[in-house]
Amino acid sequence: MAKKKGDEKANPAPQSDNEEQNFEEEPDFDDPEDFVEIPEEELLADILEQKPKESDGYENVVVVDGCPQVGPERLEKLQSVINKIFSKFGKIVNEYYPTTENGLTTGYIFLEYSNPQNAAEAVKATNNCKLDKQHTFLVNLFTDFQKYSDIPKEWEPPAPQPFKVQSDLQWYLMDPDAYDQFLVGIGTGVALQVWQNALPEPLLLQERPNWTETYAVWSPLGTYLATFHWRGVALWAGPKFSQFQKFFHPEARFISFSPCENYIVTFSPSGDRGDDKKLIIWDIRTGQEKRSFPPPDEYVTWPIFRWSKDDRFFARIGADVLSVYETPGFGLLDKKSIKIPGIRDFSWSPSDNTLAYWVAEDKDVPARVTLLEIPNRTEVRSKNLFSVADCKIHWQKSGDYLCVKVDRYSKVKKDKIDIKYSGMYYNFEIFHMREKEIPVDSVEIKEPIQAFAWEPVGSKFSIIHGDPANISISFYQVNTGQAPTLLKKFERKPFNHLFWSPSGQFIVLANLGLTGGALEFLDTNDFTIMNVADHYQMSGIEWDPTGRYVVTGVSSLKCKMDCGYYIWSFQGKILRRVMKEGFAQFHWRPRPPTLLSEKQQKEIKKNLKKYYSQFESKDRMRSSKASKELVAKRTEQMKKFTEYRESKIQEWNEQKPRRLELRDYVDTDGLDTDAVNTVEEVIEFFVKEEQTVIE
Repeated sequence: MAKKKGDEKANPAPQSDNEEQNFEEEPDFDDPEDFVEIPEEELLADILEQKPKESDGYENVVVVDGCPQVGPERLEKLQSVINKIFSKFGKIVNEYYPTTENGLTTGYIFLEYSNPQNAAEAVKATNNCKLDKQHTFLVNLFTDFQKYSDIPKEWEPPAPQPFKVQSDLQWYLMDPDAYDQFLVGIGTGVALQVWQNALPEPLLLQERPNWTETYAVWSPLGTYLATFHWRGVALWAGPKFSQFQKFFHPEARFISFSPCENYIVTFSPSGDRGDDKKLIIWDIRTGQEKRSFPPPDEYVTWPIFRWSKDDRFFARIGADVLSVYETPGFGLLDKKSIKIPGIRDFSWSPSDNTLAYWVAEDKDVPARVTLLEIPNRTEVRSKNLFSVADCKIHWQKSGDYLCVKVDRYSKVKKDKIDIKYSGMYYNFEIFHMREKEIPVDSVEIKEPIQAFAWEPVGSKFSIIHGDPANISISFYQVNTGQAPTLLKKFERKPFNHLFWSPSGQFIVLANLGLTGGALEFLDTNDFTIMNVADHYQMSGIEWDPTGRYVVTGVSSLKCKMDCGYYIWSFQGKILRRVMKEGFAQFHWRPRPPTLLSEKQQKEIKKNLKKYYSQFESKDRMRSSKASKELVAKRTEQMKKFTEYRESKIQEWNEQKPRRLELRDYVDTDGLDTDAVNTVEEVIEFFVKEEQTVIE
């Protein structure tokens, strides 16, 4: 009969003496009395942090509400659209589409990203985005549900935050010498440099590689620098050019600012956010999206939206309509567009909320130019035009005059595809905006027009006309109560562009292009040619905001040889030549309008001679400062040389015992100056023999 295990323990079998001696004692595993046990939380703290938890991965999950409710037959298409939109923010590792008993999706889905950063970015970019007219995404993190459910019932005031001093956005205007700044782009997406046009040499303020992927632009008042990136547009401001704002709009390639820098418009012609948001208006201060628009149905010129001078209105042209929107609501003015059959183009006045547009002729109805006041939509002036092929609208910068260049024809031939005009001639319709009932004058030119430009401050305008082989340049003066008068006509000039100084009076005539480069600096007060120069293959010209300097450049985007820029004075004197491999762009930093009244400006100009002594004194100080810096530099170099020479003389003296030892203790250091021990030996060499016959 088998024994129980307990019985064996109770009655152990007897052991022999040998067995007792060979049996080893069992080790004692008990802890000593003074032993203190260390908790696992302290001993394995770093390992326990990595221990999987039930809530792991929750922060990677986003909940997308507002999705279409579709059946099984359309589920695959919905998944394709959702993945196309949300996969741009990161890899989606899991997705779940809940369905009802009938097989329809519930309208909300769950997406899991590989990390929390991608999930947070997806929420920020897609929340409140419209999928179509009936569906708008409402996107939240999965952890938000727990966060909002834990909100206490009793409200507690938030703790006061420390005040953060914002960098001065207008710091560049506070320079005591009023030096302007300019931007230089090197290559495409390589580097940007910001310089101060100081004297005697420009000063580099900021340089960053890969600051932009394509190009960069200043805002209209010079407050911000805009750069382009794959994910959108960034604005930089302040003394250190820190990032002020960023706008998420993938592959945005075009931007435009409102005149007062309150808003920015971004356009992505090829980008795809999964919706129609290719044209977006943003608030610059807050970074919020104010309104988005579907892409234009047909080819349009940039900018698509054109702003009024005070940012109150912006407008776009459509098929036989002009849509005017108002801020800050961003809705249509009076909730409807203005129907204008045949409208071709429009432009806002730079000084008033008035826009000019022109309508093409239609059968027996002539073309028409109209001035329209906004917001009351009152037509303040219109003029009918006959035999019109095309029109171009040119506002003078001060808004005092409007010029409409009218291309007219003598004969027209229409076919199924195109319209051909012949016998072309050209009219310039000049509207006097500040006079009663806005009278209109006309200037007719029979020759082809190459360029037109208003004097920014003044009442003159210039025209380049004629065939390429016989170019003429004419200057006209607009008069009150009579037709414009011809001031001067230059014939047989090799120029194709006009560049007026921002302050008026001075103009640069230029021939741009790969075969061009000719320059002429002209004073239109007496039409004196101040200088004739050349910058071979120049691709662009830009005046500085004050009208004191002109820059000509050869961009590597248009020419690979001799890339760089020249800085000239307004009189045509070359001041600086900078050759840079890969030079791509140059832009002066704009300045806001002056705060001085017209009366104050006239008073300063009248008494300008009083300030000459101050300016000359400053120039002498700068010159003296430059001389002092040069003297200090040379003094420092001389000091270094003297110290080096003395150290070598000391080393030579310390080595004298060794020299004596090597030369049998004959002191040879002074042999060159010892006349007694010096022997002079003259050696003559026969070099050449010549014979000359003298008759």
